[in-house]
Amino acid sequence: MSTSTVATSTESPMAPATSPEPPSSAATHTLPAPQGFASAGNPVTIAIDAMGGDYAPAEIVKGAIEGAILHRVQVLLVGQTHAIERELAKLPAHKLQAAQYRIIDAPDVIEMGESPLSAMRHKKQSSIAVTARCVKEGQAQGMVAAGSTGAAMAAATLIVGRLKGLDRPAIGVVLPSTSEKQCLLIDGGANAWCEPALLHQFAHIGAAYMQNVYGAPNPSVGLLNIGEELGKGNPLVNEAYTLLANDTRLNFYGNVEGKDLFKGTTHVAVTDGFSGNVALKSAEGMAKLITSHLKASINTSWRAKLGALLLKPSLDSLKAKIDPHEHGGALLLGINGICIISHGSSNAWAVVNAIRQAKQAVVSHVVDKMSAAILPAPLPTA
Repeated sequence: MSTSTVATSTESPMAPATSPEPPSSAATHTLPAPQGFASAGNPVTIAIDAMGGDYAPAEIVKGAIEGAILHRVQVLLVGQTHAIERELAKLPAHKLQAAQYRIIDAPDVIEMGESPLSAMRHKKQSSIAVTARCVKEGQAQGMVAAGSTGAAMAAATLIVGRLKGLDRPAIGVVLPSTSEKQCLLIDGGANAWCEPALLHQFAHIGAAYMQNVYGAPNPSVGLLNIGEELGKGNPLVNEAYTLLANDTRLNFYGNVEGKDLFKGTTHVAVTDGFSGNVALKSAEGMAKLITSHLKASINTSWRAKLGALLLKPSLDSLKAKIDPHEHGGALLLGINGICIISHGSSNAWAVVNAIRQAKQAVVSHVVDKMSAAILPAPLPTA
């Protein structure tokens, strides 16, 4: 393991690299291994898979250093040491001097096309496996991964482990909303096939997350369906409806439709991973379609360009709401630690925001509170 660390300074906005500086010029002392959750004298530590994603390691390393500065955390850059050091050398010296970081060597990389479970068995020193072990062993309180979603899920589940009483973890995605209330869609793609009891568990961990990270005092829970009326949908949602409606620990709203996801009708929308992922990908495609048509319309005349210039603040605000890079990633809920799964095309700014998400989850002690939401009361069955 090679290490390089410097003291934290004031927040700094992102800036492009100027002249290359060797990372060794920034080293002043070695980070102590953090124990347990962060305190005032022991900043939050986030482990980052520096080799995962379409633009790794360049954008991942840049975003990690920026995130360490902006959010005042320590980062562990996990991956091939020579590749990480090469990217650090491209960053301005003042950035390296303002960030707390350490390199954790991991010689192997899991490629996007590999089978996650097979890769986990044969590449135990892969960057994603070592990143997960940093959380498991207490070197970090959270992890960020932008590579293969399946590999990140496998590493987090097999190495970090699930919360007691939970059958499977789920991907939780906080959606943009037309109201002040935001909605967490769970599951966003981790479990293509679910049983009703699993959706029931998702409702509890989703509600715990929205209460403790987003401050919803009594989070409402909806069940994603093809209609609002009781009895709509397939056997899965009908059986899950009964479980949710009979659980007095939940503030169950009832069925919600796809259109409700972006209206803030409920704080949590529960669904299986297949339906959830289709909903997310459809929304992403629609957002790109609208953006494309908007850009084309702006370029049709000088009047349109002038109008766009006047509307620029509003357009920038809209972009921030729908741009996945602004949100950082999705939280893998239900593991015994914090794991943020970022988009495969994540740039440096997406990594900065993923670090923000991870820190928020750590300081909110959301893992303990999700665990308490599941236990000790046994989950009722249909």
